Amino acid sequence: MQELHVTIDPDGADPAVQRLQEPLEAQLTSALQRAAEVVEDDYHGESVDEVSQRLLEVARASLHPDIAGAWLPDQRELRQAAEAIVSDFH
Repeated sequence: MQELHVTIDPDGADPAVQRLQEPLEAQLTSALQRAAEVVEDDYHGESVDEVSQRLLEVARASLHPDIAGAWLPDQRELRQAAEAIVSDFH
């Protein structure tokens, strides 16, 4: 599995997000990495799109609802993680 890391672009982020950038990145990264482990352990041949959606659902479920609702993950990174899970299965 690839190393996943969430980065928040400070440009355009509100001041609260800018002040909390490092802990938010750490929390989001941890949630995404844990989601990848859960989805990989429970993978049964789903498509890359289904795995990508599941990664997002599982990651968001482990976050505070306010953070989960505001998080717009990099879709390319989600897809790459999903592709890695699918290819590791085959």
